[in-house]
Amino acid sequence: MKVELWMIGKTAFAYLDEGMAIYEKRLKRYLPLNVEVIADVKNAKSLSPVELKKKEGALILKKLKDDDLLILLDENGKSFGSVQFANYLEQQLLSSKKRLVFQIGGAFGFSEEIYKRANAKISLSKMTFSHQMIRLFFIEQLYRGMTILKGEPYHNK
Repeated sequence: MKVELWMIGKTAFAYLDEGMAIYEKRLKRYLPLNVEVIADVKNAKSLSPVELKKKEGALILKKLKDDDLLILLDENGKSFGSVQFANYLEQQLLSSKKRLVFQIGGAFGFSEEIYKRANAKISLSKMTFSHQMIRLFFIEQLYRGMTILKGEPYHNK
């Protein structure tokens, strides 16, 4: 199964891009991963949060295929420890779907249309992090999950 990580807008800080690049490179050893940036909505500052989420949602829906497994990174999603997440990831990878898409929303989250289309929601913490920081945190957890599944010594118990 192909794994995709989609994000709204470019990363604003070089250090986040550098960190992500490290884990992207490491993950290539374990699975086919594509990290994709969905372009920012034009004139976003003139839109209300609801309007912005709708426009971002339309961009996401346009890219999705009917048989994609869509998992939202959402503060109200299910929380996992790293080992639990690795097991969850393994279950998803064994699914009959061709593509597993993890979606990080914009600054205001997701539209109702995206919530309706999603197959699942996961949360990385009860704390709130910027949608920029979550990119690095999640890709590191994806890498950690794969090393756990392979029994490699990255994760300390």
